[in-house]
Amino acid sequence: MALARVISAGARRVPVWAVWAVALAPVPWLFWAGATGGLGVEPVEVLEHRLGLYALQFLIAGLAITPLRRHLGVNLLRFRRALGLIAFTYVALHLAVWLLLDVQDPARVWSDILKRPYITIGMGAFLLMVPLALTSNDWAVRRLGAAMWRRLHRVTYAVAVLGALHFVMLSKGLHLEPLFYMGAIVALLALRLRPRGAGRGLWRADSA
Repeated sequence: MALARVISAGARRVPVWAVWAVALAPVPWLFWAGATGGLGVEPVEVLEHRLGLYALQFLIAGLAITPLRRHLGVNLLRFRRALGLIAFTYVALHLAVWLLLDVQDPARVWSDILKRPYITIGMGAFLLMVPLALTSNDWAVRRLGAAMWRRLHRVTYAVAVLGALHFVMLSKGLHLEPLFYMGAIVALLALRLRPRGAGRGLWRADSA
């Protein structure tokens, strides 16, 4: 585990703001490329897709923190809250592009949410993320208590599955990329399971 210790020690020297800076660096470039023709003939569609994909990737990165620590000894816990908030930022941008640049019609927004299952699921995932984002701070942990806060943030598991399902349904057909993301999320969730007790054959999700 020498490599794990080296990685963990190196991570402790990386400021959290640097993770934010690197993670959000693609945003201005994407909007600039979309405005100047750098995203092809359907820039709004490409912009929506890229932002949604980044959101899913950062959700997966956050889910990987616990398995990395438990199975490989790599401790990146200090970045987990930032990764969740970065994922929320990308989801919010993805939604904003859909609302303001794609649909541009409030009546159609509600119609699409109600009639298109993949949009319903995507909106559900976003709404579940809102309380998680609002409570991703030390004040909320103190106010809710550590146990309640951990229970609330287990909703992240449902958000990740719904986000991947949104991607699978949006793809309309058998495509490997969305299935890969869904498989990665299922695998990471499985790695978080621990037996409740010896010989009982029951499992619980680890919130650490």
